[in-house]
Amino acid sequence: MGPRLLPSPDIDAFGIGQGMKSALFVDFDNVYSGLRRLDPAAADRFALRALDWIQWLTQSLPAPPYAPEGAGRRLLVRRCYLNPQVYQRFRPAFNRAGFEIIDCPAMTSEGKTSTDIHMVLDIVEMLQHPVHYDEFIVFSADADFTPVLRKLRRWDRRTTVLAIGFPSAAYQACADLLIDQDEFVRAGLGFDRPEPVPPPAMPVRPKADVALDAGAFIAKVVASSCKPASLPWIASKLPAEIEGLDPADWAGFTNFRALVDSLELETLVVQWDAGVVLDPLRHAAPQRIAGQARGSASPANGYAAIGELIRDELRAAGRPVSCGRLAQVIIEKQGAIAADWGGKGTFRRLLETLELGPLRIDWSTAGGVITDPAFPGAERCRGGDPLTSGWGRAAAGPTHEPQAAGNLQAQTQAPAGQRLRRWLHRPLSCLHCSRARAGRLEKTLKGMALRLVDEG
Repeated sequence: MGPRLLPSPDIDAFGIGQGMKSALFVDFDNVYSGLRRLDPAAADRFALRALDWIQWLTQSLPAPPYAPEGAGRRLLVRRCYLNPQVYQRFRPAFNRAGFEIIDCPAMTSEGKTSTDIHMVLDIVEMLQHPVHYDEFIVFSADADFTPVLRKLRRWDRRTTVLAIGFPSAAYQACADLLIDQDEFVRAGLGFDRPEPVPPPAMPVRPKADVALDAGAFIAKVVASSCKPASLPWIASKLPAEIEGLDPADWAGFTNFRALVDSLELETLVVQWDAGVVLDPLRHAAPQRIAGQARGSASPANGYAAIGELIRDELRAAGRPVSCGRLAQVIIEKQGAIAADWGGKGTFRRLLETLELGPLRIDWSTAGGVITDPAFPGAERCRGGDPLTSGWGRAAAGPTHEPQAAGNLQAQTQAPAGQRLRRWLHRPLSCLHCSRARAGRLEKTLKGMALRLVDEG
């Protein structure tokens, strides 16, 4: 790994003491697939450890030619363009690395995305931004970016390119600095450094001690509360307060309720139907359960009540509802079951055991959503997703059939960039209805984007 580069205090051309203002654009699909052909381990490290190669990029990679000696990089823009249908699992790693993630799903039956068009438009936008970006870094081997690099050179901006595989000679010649792919794998991805030695495993506490500490914590919470303590609140706090308590097994008792039932809480009374634990000498029992025997609530009745809550929430919303929102509603209205999710441990497991009739659960999105097929627009669009096709149209307003290529081209002349970007951000559900038309439109859009670059 090369020497660490620090910003020089005498830099004037690139901002006093600030180094180069850089903008990074990553064609994730292109880079990941290229690395995977070389080494699957390198591809996974690129996708899962973005902070490592970002540090190498800013601290160790030399500056492009004609930059002041010793000039460091400031990555003011970090954008990653990926296909969420294929690479959704890598999104969290790039979120943690400070990237803006631009979803570019497949628009044709061959799986072609609009990544290159989005990147071209964003680069042109940054070129005209009030902030003067000194360097544009492009991670892609797609030769379609050649006109963009030429335009950046005409505007006296430095260009740095990472092209995995065999990029065209013209594409390489347009870059001021071409990152060597082997150097990127060795130094940027850290294959020249030994894997860190994991710290020694902490000794595992006996489960009996963990259970005793849990009982002491519950007694402390009740003693310090002027009203009955909420069991769901206690369940959420216990794993963080008790060392060695894993919510996956609850000290060997499988779920939170079984753990609490096993504890000797002396004078404390646990009322699962109300979702509270109280001291009868200090607290009055909740009115709605006064006189009821402990544990008299029927789990089956509780599950039925949850199902009705979900249906009521969907009817009130009139659209798909996130599972996170539904969990919050259940916590507010069915605290007893929410304490350990009816013995299932997690909300997802509880949902999967419920009889929800025609309702459908989609876990492909973050947190999951539930939809009712009876909603208008929830039917399957040809080739589209049964959940998102109608939802996307409802959220974005009425959609229209894509216009013919000639009409679209005529309407994007003044100003071309703004109208083209607006069209690209329309819901994609209509494109699924005519894959052949989507292919023709994709070619038209690419040609228009390249003309924008040349005219800019």
